[in-house]
Amino acid sequence: MSFIEQYVHSLNANSLQDDDTHYAAEALFAAAVADATGAGLGALLSRVKYADGSISKVFESGTANLANLLRIWGDLVACKGQERRWIKVKAEWDISTAPAFYKRVADRSLAYWLDGKCKDCNGTGVTLERRVCPTCKGSKQEEIAGNGYERARILDMVSELEGYLQAHNARAAARMRRMV
Repeated sequence: MSFIEQYVHSLNANSLQDDDTHYAAEALFAAAVADATGAGLGALLSRVKYADGSISKVFESGTANLANLLRIWGDLVACKGQERRWIKVKAEWDISTAPAFYKRVADRSLAYWLDGKCKDCNGTGVTLERRVCPTCKGSKQEEIAGNGYERARILDMVSELEGYLQAHNARAAARMRRMV
């Protein structure tokens, strides 16, 4: 069982006892330790992408986690945009448009990372007639809206999100291997 499966299982566990038959708390502990040693974003990414809105959590929709992630991710993208000088400040107008550009990149990159499947073929790459989907051309991914420059920044941030998640999962899985 992969770490993410164990983590989602522990989030949905009825009991967090730690004995020979119950060991759901180990994945939560590993995720917490991995967040402490990393950027602190991995467990939240895992929770929002894989666990929120699960069937067993009818009473909560997971919107608090998503709102929190969107706020943290927006701040992180703004910092990265300033560090990487996505917008060259040449006029007063550039100063006022930079935050809007960073927010657009943050929102679109997070939305694409959470669900970038083609809506017309539901991520299968083929139509009901068993032909290649004309919208995604069989790639199963939807097209990112925006001009070339903005699209490149969005794709860059999507890869950053995936990198944060993979690094967190690798640290947590290594921690779980040491616990066994």
